Amino acid sequence: MHLAPGSHVPARELTPVFGPPVPVPGPGRLVHLEFRRFAGCPICNLHLRSIVLRHGEIEAAGISEVVVFHSTAEELREYVGDLPFPVVGDPAKRLYAEFGVESARRALLAPRVWGTVLRAVVRGTWDVLRRRERAPRLLPDGGRFGLPADFLIGSDGRLVAAKYGEHAYDQWTVDELLALAAQAPSPGRNAAR
Repeated sequence: MHLAPGSHVPARELTPVFGPPVPVPGPGRLVHLEFRRFAGCPICNLHLRSIVLRHGEIEAAGISEVVVFHSTAEELREYVGDLPFPVVGDPAKRLYAEFGVESARRALLAPRVWGTVLRAVVRGTWDVLRRRERAPRLLPDGGRFGLPADFLIGSDGRLVAAKYGEHAYDQWTVDELLALAAQAPSPGRNAAR
């Protein structure tokens, strides 16, 4: 079951790997709830680098970034300590099920993702060899075939926009996220963009 814009997202607090609980929806802010794959995933790391590089712009647009992985908090701690936003572990995939985020072989088998997979593996291997990153598990919790998904949630709990990935590297770019935020209703949220 995929959620559509306009759907209501019930209020909750998510427990990140580091830091205090994170309210979703966010008071006075949009929340970009991003579902990724597993701890140490080279493809996820490639995408998250783009988020880290432009995190200041994302924050200035009134967006709080929250990333969910289907790994345990203990496993994630080894990989995400330097990220400037909350990361949540969901090894039982409860949030994935609630938001309709799926796993499928096309995550890695779609020809459109092969170039990205190669680039991510080469970069990840280089970072592991230079001891900047740890290698991911060979058999990660939740498997390797997770599909990404992005949700932009208004401070009122209304789903502003959603994207369900067709393959492992099919998610919003930072530019797409910022454009969606600029179009979102902004009551009670920082209007400075």
